Amino acid sequence: MSAAVGADPARTARGSIFLDDAAEVLGQSEFPGRQYIIRIRSPRCAAAAVPGSFAHIRCSESLPMRRPLSIMRADPARGTLEILYKVHGAGLAQLAARRAGDTLSLLGPIGNGFTPSPERGHALLIGGGVGIPPLVFLAERLRASAGRAIAFFGSELPFPFRARPSTLIVPGIPPGVIATLPLLEDWGAPCRLASFAGFPGCFEGYVTDLAAHYLDALDPGARREVEIFACGPTVMLAAVARLARRFELPAQVSLEEYMACAVGGCAGCAVRVQGPAGPAMKRVCVDGPVFEAAQVFSRS
Repeated sequence: MSAAVGADPARTARGSIFLDDAAEVLGQSEFPGRQYIIRIRSPRCAAAAVPGSFAHIRCSESLPMRRPLSIMRADPARGTLEILYKVHGAGLAQLAARRAGDTLSLLGPIGNGFTPSPERGHALLIGGGVGIPPLVFLAERLRASAGRAIAFFGSELPFPFRARPSTLIVPGIPPGVIATLPLLEDWGAPCRLASFAGFPGCFEGYVTDLAAHYLDALDPGARREVEIFACGPTVMLAAVARLARRFELPAQVSLEEYMACAVGGCAGCAVRVQGPAGPAMKRVCVDGPVFEAAQVFSRS
């Protein structure tokens, strides 16, 4: 679908959302902290998904309300999706009970994703908890397009992967901070982990402080190539906005909000955004979930 001149971008985006009432569960992997990765076959959603978009999933036929879950990986050739989620409430508990061969109703992909600038060749990815998945997706897409990425991920729960010592050098990182996400390491994207939980090889502190160590170590020319992309809790995103202002870098953040319809009809997920004409209310589902950090956290 092509957009008409003057058309509402969010309304146009809804034309590329697909309803799949027979999305097939291919399997699930369970991790500590009641975290799961579910693999789903939904060819149209997989073909249209972009980093930062999400799926609205009916967890059970007995629950009418869907749950918005970020897409971690999409394989258009196989028509498959991978979604990481943490069980919180009855709905996601029922999703965790789904097994290979089950079918579920999936609406997606929804939302505007991350858009790396062609003028900036170095993506700095900052993720917190269940905000990590869309950044894994972005790292994979950047790898496919020969883009550069470095990632800093934080969690107070055990990470939903087996961390290993990194072999990729990252300037400015404190000694002993060597834990990395193996998937990104295998893609050649440096990654370091942060936590207050005392996990081996992790930075003890906020993930944004870890990212600041890295940015401080860059020379001004290298720093001018950096663009920040982040997803996680609101307090972390506010810290990312402050970090971006400190180093005078552009930043895009993916917001987490409760959603009912997820297609822009109910406006229950609206947030205040500072635009060129002043403040306005925007719907996270279809106007976002990705926004410029300075628009959402203009005074944080």
